Amino acid sequence: MCLSGLDYFSTLGYQPAIAALAAGALAPLATLMLVAVTLGAALPVYRRVANESPHGQGSISMLERLLPHWKGKLFVLVLLGFAATDFMITITLSSADASAHIIENPFTPDWFNGQQIIITLVLILLLGALFLRGFHEVIWLAVGLVATYLLLNVVVIAVAVASLVADPAPVDHWWLNLTATHSSPWMMIAISLIVFPKLALGLSGFETGVAVMPQIRHTPGDTEENPRGRIAGARKLLLTAALTMSVFLVFSSVVTTLLIPAPEFQPGGDANGRALSFLAHAMLGDGFGSIYDLSTILILWFAGASALAGMLNLIPRYLPRFGMAPEWARAIRPLVLVLIGIAVVITIAFEASVDAQGAAYATGVLVLMASAAVAVTISAKRQGQRWRAIGFGIVSVIFVYTTAANVVERPDGIRIAAFFIAGIIAVSLISRFRRSTELRATSVTLDAAALEIVKTSTEDSMVRIIAHEPVRLSAARYRHKLAHAKMASHLPEEARVLFIEIKVSDFSDFAQDIKVCGITRHGYKILQAEAPSIPTAIAAICLEIRDVTGVMPHIYFRWTEGNPVRNLLRFLFLGQGEIAPLTREVLREAEPSIARRPWVHVG
Repeated sequence: MCLSGLDYFSTLGYQPAIAALAAGALAPLATLMLVAVTLGAALPVYRRVANESPHGQGSISMLERLLPHWKGKLFVLVLLGFAATDFMITITLSSADASAHIIENPFTPDWFNGQQIIITLVLILLLGALFLRGFHEVIWLAVGLVATYLLLNVVVIAVAVASLVADPAPVDHWWLNLTATHSSPWMMIAISLIVFPKLALGLSGFETGVAVMPQIRHTPGDTEENPRGRIAGARKLLLTAALTMSVFLVFSSVVTTLLIPAPEFQPGGDANGRALSFLAHAMLGDGFGSIYDLSTILILWFAGASALAGMLNLIPRYLPRFGMAPEWARAIRPLVLVLIGIAVVITIAFEASVDAQGAAYATGVLVLMASAAVAVTISAKRQGQRWRAIGFGIVSVIFVYTTAANVVERPDGIRIAAFFIAGIIAVSLISRFRRSTELRATSVTLDAAALEIVKTSTEDSMVRIIAHEPVRLSAARYRHKLAHAKMASHLPEEARVLFIEIKVSDFSDFAQDIKVCGITRHGYKILQAEAPSIPTAIAAICLEIRDVTGVMPHIYFRWTEGNPVRNLLRFLFLGQGEIAPLTREVLREAEPSIARRPWVHVG
């Protein structure tokens, strides 16, 4: 909870000031609406997401199942672009805000002024160093930081509440100001709804809440398919975090709105982006205020840890599996270096400006929440849960409206997210092309019938295999295929041969387990399998036959008709195409020794 709370609870550093700046005297009412959405909309959505995606992929994995083949993959890449926007901007924005708190502290030397970019870069590099050291240390540091930060906030808010009880004049002044400006309660509610999208950053912790699910321990009886203990732990995490944050949001908004003059929230004001810090200095002195600042700086800086944990969970689960990232992307340390490098570039590009990155952050958060709401709505509908589907549908409308309103008001956010999306898609497709001739089989298994067929077809320490497309399955077609192989490749008339047939499964998948079945059709012995790519499957099966039986496969093809470029594209996107030369290329890359490489014959 504290790891995800680094992102969620750290928004107390700037959320009260955002609410006061956006809603003025209506900030407490607008914050109550934010809390209502948190508990009544976001919390139910993500508790269901945790139930249906217990391995930390979140709503992305739910939506992936809705669209087949390349549509689903591209949709996931777009959502990963928004997730990258959310998580990466969390790292850079929080570090930039932490550096701003450092500079604005009254005890900070003057020479720190104007050094925000350098300070932010140092904080980001320190964050990366902690992750390189180990994840266990990161979690326990998160627990200490969150506990200290929340305790200090309790002190500041309690002192502020006591001040209002002793002297209720600010309450009277606020009420008079509120009723003078907004005479109608309905108008107050309407304006609060209008400004609600600006307060949406207060919802930022839910996506990281499900992203850190792999860190929740299993309980006895949990299985990989149904980790009930982990799901229960995640639901408890989300509920506890939401209730805790809701209490802090309401009280912090009330005391800051009532006790801080409105001009101080404006850009350049002392409470801009640091309302609770302003109260800590004003009511408890610069000594306690500096302690509060230090805690705020640390949790804002370390909020990037939960975001980094989210990226380290999402990327290895999708991009390498899609063939759209190198295999080393599954390893934590190299991936940390890449992500920290990207964060450095973002910080320099935006000059460590909190305001410049705020729109992108809100856009990433809201798009992911809207996608989660849509995912659980569809899930409830498919499971025949009518009333839940209606309820989640209403939540979806709320989040889609909030996202659209944010995009219209702050279009910079969608532009920045578009750069992330374009970058991920471009890098992913380039990686897919570069890895297209890898041996794309996570495993190959020959059943008993397939092994028997191979053994009975072995002749002179070799097995002759004819590649056959499983479209026309008549006896005449097999006779024709065999006759052509004998003529084109000069096979002996009485040679023992068998056929291999590969059905293309989901051609957008990069790799899968291949199960080879042996059958007999029209008197011919056949090896059958399903795989995303025909050439890579044939190569993998030939290597498995060599390793399991000790005989060398000879595979026979005929040249593919048509334009070579078009055939290459068919291979890249549909798993078919120029099968013979591509099978040979896959074998060449997989087996460097010519003497141990299965033979490829083309006629």
